[in-house]
Amino acid sequence: MAAVQQQQAMQKNTLYVGGLADEVNESILHAAFIPFGDIKDVKTPLDQANQKHRSFGFVTFLEREDASAAMDNMDGAELYGRVLTVNYALPEKIKGGEQGWAAHPLWADADTWFERQQQEKEMLKIQAENKAAMETAEELHRKKLAQDRQGEMEEDTDIKDDPMARAEADALSHGN
Repeated sequence: MAAVQQQQAMQKNTLYVGGLADEVNESILHAAFIPFGDIKDVKTPLDQANQKHRSFGFVTFLEREDASAAMDNMDGAELYGRVLTVNYALPEKIKGGEQGWAAHPLWADADTWFERQQQEKEMLKIQAENKAAMETAEELHRKKLAQDRQGEMEEDTDIKDDPMARAEADALSHGN
């Protein structure tokens, strides 16, 4: 509980400073905020790709009142041609949930990963079986239609060749 209170107290002392120009470094940021009170720490997180700051930083004051005064006076102020955004910093979030990725062993997700892989393979197998069954059904349907057409054509041919069958067909069609 005491650690949480200490962290909350620290948050009120730490300011987020956004909109920093490329030329601004930790020394310049420190110099811009020192008029408001004693500063405990200044950080400008670096982009790992280009080793430049990511256009924001954090200023931690020793006293809450100093942080509040700095925020009131520096939010919307201009530094190196850029307008600053100054707010209380949010608590630092650790990637991977409350305890972070480092708290989980590398293989912790292995069981669920293998299970997902197995389910995916099973799903692909079922889809392939369904596709094959559909293709077989369509082929049988086409053959049945072809046989029906062939049968109708043979009946027509039989009727035309047999005078007795032709007379019967005519009688049926005329209702006699």
